[in-house]
Amino acid sequence: MDTRLSFIFARRSIRLYTSEPVGEAEVYALLEAAMAAPSARNAKPWHFVVVRERERLRQLAQVHPYAQMLGEAALGIAVCGEPDVSEYWVQDTSAATENILLAATALGLGAVWIGVHPKPEREQKVREVLRLPENITPLCLVAIGHPAEEKPPRTQYDASRVHYEQW
Repeated sequence: MDTRLSFIFARRSIRLYTSEPVGEAEVYALLEAAMAAPSARNAKPWHFVVVRERERLRQLAQVHPYAQMLGEAALGIAVCGEPDVSEYWVQDTSAATENILLAATALGLGAVWIGVHPKPEREQKVREVLRLPENITPLCLVAIGHPAEEKPPRTQYDASRVHYEQW
């Protein structure tokens, strides 16, 4: 494991959080990192809904079968795309999401990616809770907070998945 990349290997899905709030500077840093992601033709089809209200976080936790941790997270970020802006909106918003996850780790926060797209029923429920316009599609939710669990860094490198020159 190359120690120069330790922040990547330290990124783990964290689902338990303390009650400590996440500061404005950290939220800004997370969003700035998200918007530093690559974007096809620099279209930047992303939008982000930052959710701090406890009741709205609980609503999101209730409407998504795998989002219970949002009910206790300090904040959630809905990463959304605008499909009319770019046919590559899924790739672009996925890259932005990964940047959020890596930035959270670098800031000493814990986070977990909660998939929404391409499940129409999940998209609709998230759209309703967040009052998203019809032209905006939620890709995922990210639960974020100060970690109340510790997971060791790891690599999942698998040489059998690597092919050189051709299959």
